[in-house]
Amino acid sequence: MSDLHVAVVERRVAALDAAAALDFVSDPRFGGIASFVGRVRDHNVGRVVTGIGYDLFEPLALRLFRAIGERARGEVGAPLRLWIAHARGDLAIGDLAVVVAAGTPHRDEAFRACRFAIEAVKHEAPIWKQEHYVDGDSAWSEGCSLCEEPREAERHEHASHAHGH
Repeated sequence: MSDLHVAVVERRVAALDAAAALDFVSDPRFGGIASFVGRVRDHNVGRVVTGIGYDLFEPLALRLFRAIGERARGEVGAPLRLWIAHARGDLAIGDLAVVVAAGTPHRDEAFRACRFAIEAVKHEAPIWKQEHYVDGDSAWSEGCSLCEEPREAERHEHASHAHGH
């Protein structure tokens, strides 16, 4: 799918670029562009966070990102331009961790494609997050890909997850 950009960005080399994502999904045919930008926040599950480290298996993650793009096209139809990029490495508070953007002729398809892609990345990608806390402790986050809830329940009860993603 030439209208799909997938990437893993090593944080010590570069930062994720939300503007580049919007440029990529822009097209004169498209009136709808939607994006999701995930940033590192300063707290999670009642603990003060000082930073996060992301690790992932890049070949599998990229293959999965491409498959998510194909599935998103199946969900919303063509034409669709989609950008999926995730950071790897140590991130500070406020750094971008993930950027997803979708461009389609109409807003409904753009919103649906963007939501579909970010949820699939969060729930399926082989990405591990280690949070670092103000007290010097650190812990690997459970994350969605390790959830044992049924997929349908995850879609409807996502906000209630205790692991704070």
